[in-house]
Amino acid sequence: METVQKKPTADSRTEHRPVRRKKVLLFYNPRSGDGMFKNNLDKIVRKFQEIQQMVIPVRADDNTSIEDILLTMNQEEYSKIIAAGGDGTINIVVNAMMNAGCQLPIAIFPAGTANDYAHYFNIPTDLDGMLEIATEENYVTADIGRCNDRYFVNVAAVGSVIDVSQKTDSSMKNALGIFAYYLKGLSELRTLKPVRVTITADDRKFTESIFFMVVLNGTSAGGFRRLGVNSAINDGVFDVIIFKETSFLELPLLALDVLQGKHPDNEHVLYFQTSRIHIDSEEEISTDVDGEIGAPLPLDIEIVPKRIRIHVSSMEQVILENDDEL
Repeated sequence: METVQKKPTADSRTEHRPVRRKKVLLFYNPRSGDGMFKNNLDKIVRKFQEIQQMVIPVRADDNTSIEDILLTMNQEEYSKIIAAGGDGTINIVVNAMMNAGCQLPIAIFPAGTANDYAHYFNIPTDLDGMLEIATEENYVTADIGRCNDRYFVNVAAVGSVIDVSQKTDSSMKNALGIFAYYLKGLSELRTLKPVRVTITADDRKFTESIFFMVVLNGTSAGGFRRLGVNSAINDGVFDVIIFKETSFLELPLLALDVLQGKHPDNEHVLYFQTSRIHIDSEEEISTDVDGEIGAPLPLDIEIVPKRIRIHVSSMEQVILENDDEL
């Protein structure tokens, strides 16, 4: 009896064929950088098409659930995610990725006010420079933080000074950049009030009256580039910097020390490293996570080591990997 061979169907021909990662998911904040990305979408799309990859743009606004998009898409079809915006946009994307179990690498297109996280990786602020890095395949692995039930990439902060950034008008931020924070800060200096907090970390517990404190994963916050002088993005610990209560007359000298990276030696500063920290107070205190309004105290903050991959230049990859080995 003659055996009839079945003609392979489309499903059977592709059943064992690996999925080709030909798509790039672009989340962009339409307000960041004075509309820089929405005005340059065609240029971004064309650049990726030249390397045979398709850009899927998603407008990141209050009506868009990035987490839902990540949960419903076939992640195996994508090679990377681009987060275009400031630190707040990157925070939203990373939280969605963590909650969706997404392991794709992230390319950062900075266009916020301070761009502290992108600055750590020396990512350029011009579009051509961003695209050059994003279309190559150089990565570093980075820690992230978890603050209660929310993740952060760069900083969690507590204290009176936070009200300054949260009160700064968004149009002023776009027009003047980080200088807007400085202007607002100067106008608020005399009204700053110390708050009493209790800190529990890996190897210490104490109560202190403070103006401000940061739990830093990167090296800068609010545009102060030399804040975390001992910090590294992949060392498994936070740098905690606490600015204690001090007189108004001593604040200018303290600010100068911060600008010069000399504040760890200032008598009004506590600086230490830890992998976890608990912050509590009997007072109502403002908090901030990656530049956005944070949860009320108490805060439980811990490091999540080497959780995400970030696109960097080939030179920066070598530098950061060498730092990781030290």
